[in-house]
Order: sequence, then structure tokens, then C-alpha cells
Amino acid sequence: MKIVVLERHSVGADVPVQYEHLGQVVYYHNTTTVQEVSERVRDAEIIVANKAPLREETLKNAPHVRLICELATGFDNVDLAYCKSRGIKVCNVVDYCSGMVAQHTFALALALLEKLPHYDQYVKSGAYSAQDRFSNFDLPFHELEGMTWGIIGMGNIGRRVARIAAAFGCRVIFYSVTGASSCRDYPQVDKETLLAESDILSLHCPLSALTRGIIDREALGQMKRTAVLVNVARGAVVDNPALYEALVEGEIAAAGLDVVDGEPLQSSNPLSRIKDSCRLIITPHLAWASVEARTRCVEEVAKNIEAFQKGQPRNIVNP
Repeated sequence: MKIVVLERHSVGADVPVQYEHLGQVVYYHNTTTVQEVSERVRDAEIIVANKAPLREETLKNAPHVRLICELATGFDNVDLAYCKSRGIKVCNVVDYCSGMVAQHTFALALALLEKLPHYDQYVKSGAYSAQDRFSNFDLPFHELEGMTWGIIGMGNIGRRVARIAAAFGCRVIFYSVTGASSCRDYPQVDKETLLAESDILSLHCPLSALTRGIIDREALGQMKRTAVLVNVARGAVVDNPALYEALVEGEIAAAGLDVVDGEPLQSSNPLSRIKDSCRLIITPHLAWASVEARTRCVEEVAKNIEAFQKGQPRNIVNP
């Protein structure tokens, strides 16, 4: 089978991607435009992609495609309805980076909660060496223990975050966007209660019509002025201009983002103007990207392809 890997470097050049045992493979470092996708998948039977747009516009001239494999959990770059109409199966990789995303959630939250950027710079600037005291705590910070940790998105990642937060001594609450969560380990509350009571609010939900802009100006206005927001879900889950205003006006204390609306971060995004790392930390969509997680991702795609070839499809998202 002819396999076309459209975004080989999306998992990093340091991680091997070798699918030759599964068929004839063509690798492209990156593929972004509609024209590039259309040309490169024309003869493909299996497409491996991450963010490349895969819809009627790019697939209509690719009559042999039978399977699309995401080098990711998310699949919002694929038109599932169109693929189903063509009999094209779409599969993703499940739970390969949950531990890493949970880890990064706390890296962001703790750095902001403890004002670590400020204290690191305080020492490196020479100010600590010049003082006559053994300690410095000019910016107040607080214990995580006893705080309320709120979660939107109680899937694999959300549940890991909940367990870690509870281990820190937090009270954990969550809001289910669909109202259909099966989680019974923590109190499920309505959105208004979640916003009003959360000291830390972390987002782990997929991007959908229900979650797009779920944290908007109104939602931010309902949060505590001392609250910290962490988004490791999708950038568009948060209204970025509204978050900028909330941070500038002090409606919430701080935000840690691994995702923004429009990636890479554009200069037109007002969040790019905030340089205070005690108020805002933005990392470049790397929460999923430990060496171990990226290796698992590549290996899981191989398993998906192999299972499909054996007539035993796995991780299909459009049955």
C-alpha cells in the first residue's frame, strides 16, 4: 500500500519514523497548503497527518485513499462526514501523552502560583547576592493545598490532573460540557459554580462547537480575581482577546497557556504583548511532546495501520 506521511517533522526529527515494513512510503517534512495536500495525496492509499487539512477540497482527486491516520489525538483537521461518505476510515492515537500533558499542566500552574519567573530573575539579576537577608519573598505566593482546582474536560488527561491535584490537597470539582460525563470520583458542578469557586481552572476538553470560546469575557468576569487559568486543550477554547483584557485589568491573577488561537502565536494576538511571566506564561504547544510521548505516538500510528491492513481497525473515530 502507498503510504504518504504529510508532516513527518511534526513529531520531531529526533524521533525515528519508519513505516517501510507496512508499505511504500513517501515522507514530507511538512505540508500546510491546500495545494500541497492535494498534490501529495493524489496516489495515496493511507495518509498520515497531523494538522494538514483533509477534506473534500484536498481529497477529491485522491480516489485510492482508504485510511487517514492522525499523528495525534485530535482530528479537527479532518472532515469526518466527507470521509465517511467516501468510505475512508479515520483513526487517531489515544492516551499516548496524557501523563506529559498532566505534568505540564502543573508545571505552568506552579510556576505562576509561586511566582517562579520573578524569583529566578531576582537571583540572576544579582539582587539576592546584594541583600543582607537569607531569604526574599517580596511577591506573596500561596499554597496549593486547600485550594479548589476546577477542570473542564474530565477525560484521560483531566482525570490524571484531578488525581494529582487531590494529592496536593486540593478540592477538585469539574464541569461537563455535554453533561454526559461518567466520572463519579469528584463533584460535578454547573459552569457558574466552577468559575466562581475555582482557584486554579485547567482546560482539557476537545475543540468543538460546544467548547469554542467557552472561556469568554463573561466567563472570565465570573472567576476569582486571584484565579489562575491553565489551557492545555486547544487555543480557541479561550477567547484570546478577552483573556488579554482580563489579565490587563486584573480580573484574574494569571494564565498559563500551551495553546493559543492561531498557531504559531501571531503578533496580532494581543496576548503577545504581555511580557510579564508572572502574569502570563505561553509555551509553544509542547505539552504533548516529551521524547517518550512522541515515540509512543509514532508507534501507535504503525499499530493502527497494521491493524487496518489485517482487517481489524483500531482507534477509528468515524465508524
